Amino acid sequence: MKRIFSWLLVVVLVAMIGGAFFYLYKKSQSHPVVFLTEMPEVTDITKKTVATGSLVPREEVEVKPKVSGVLSELYVEPGKRVKLGDPLGKISIIADAMQTNQAESGVRTAQIAFENAKRELERNEALFKRGVVADAELQRYRTEFALRRQELSAAGSSLQLVKEGATRGAGKSSSLIVTATKEGMVIDVPVKVGFSVIQANNFNAGTTVATIANMDDMIFEGRVDEAEVAKIKEGMKLAIKVGAIEKELLDGVLEYISPKGKTIDGAIQFEIKAAVKAKPGMQIRANYSANADIVLDEKKQVLAIREALVQYENEKPYVEIESSPQTFTRKDIQLGLSDGIKVEVLAGVSKTDKIKIPETAGPPGPPGDKTGKPPAKK
Repeated sequence: MKRIFSWLLVVVLVAMIGGAFFYLYKKSQSHPVVFLTEMPEVTDITKKTVATGSLVPREEVEVKPKVSGVLSELYVEPGKRVKLGDPLGKISIIADAMQTNQAESGVRTAQIAFENAKRELERNEALFKRGVVADAELQRYRTEFALRRQELSAAGSSLQLVKEGATRGAGKSSSLIVTATKEGMVIDVPVKVGFSVIQANNFNAGTTVATIANMDDMIFEGRVDEAEVAKIKEGMKLAIKVGAIEKELLDGVLEYISPKGKTIDGAIQFEIKAAVKAKPGMQIRANYSANADIVLDEKKQVLAIREALVQYENEKPYVEIESSPQTFTRKDIQLGLSDGIKVEVLAGVSKTDKIKIPETAGPPGPPGDKTGKPPAKK
């Protein structure tokens, strides 16, 4: 009985060892690789570069006050259309103590000179009537009186300007009223009633009361990398995609390329500007973010293949064409325009050829452009 059990144990061990060797043998056998194929297609190829930027008005001005003070009234708000000369706000003057004292002193001095000239004129007129003073001498005193009267009037106006910021009879031309310097839409009012404002001077740009722009004439302002700027030129067409406007593309024409680049985020970039043609009924707001596709080159209805299908040997391009099922023949080709995904084929393949998809080519093209089964793993 013990001998039978021993023999059975030996048979089981031999069977297990034999099964293990058979499994390892089957696993070591490589499976045949089945390659997919794609066919060339007739399509449009467009080579383009992308510029990021925004839509801004071509004409935009900041309106500054003519005097410093406190904004006491505000007549506009963003979105309102104004014409040249329309009032935007009113400034209240806060008189400076030193300037007020100097102006008052000037008035007193001018008053004294005026009264003295008046007395001298009255005395010499009396003498002229008695024939003591000649007419030429009398005219000199009359001139002196007129000059002193003018000085007194100017000193009074200066005092009023210091205290009130305007003179009597200024009317609509008063420097207290901030007026529009161009026709357009008010797109920004950065101040409120009660804000202190400063006039533009040699040391300060002044406080902006309102920003006015022509919203009917918009341009695209963006930047392109230095690697692409040599490929573009004025007059090129742009397809502008606005982030806030879905499913709509705006047409543009490149008008300006900056002659000097700027370092932005560690890269040299060049500013560009393009005229934008708005579509009827579309409302465009200032500073909409946008991307512009600049068409560098374009070809219509040419024979093309996926660029991933092209292989290279000594920098010469070729593809492998199926001559019989899963049998491929090398074919040298001549390439044309490429958009980075598809490339034009000038010579070497026909529309009916089935081109092998290399294992490194990534996923195949759309359904209908491929045949065969997915490649099996080795």
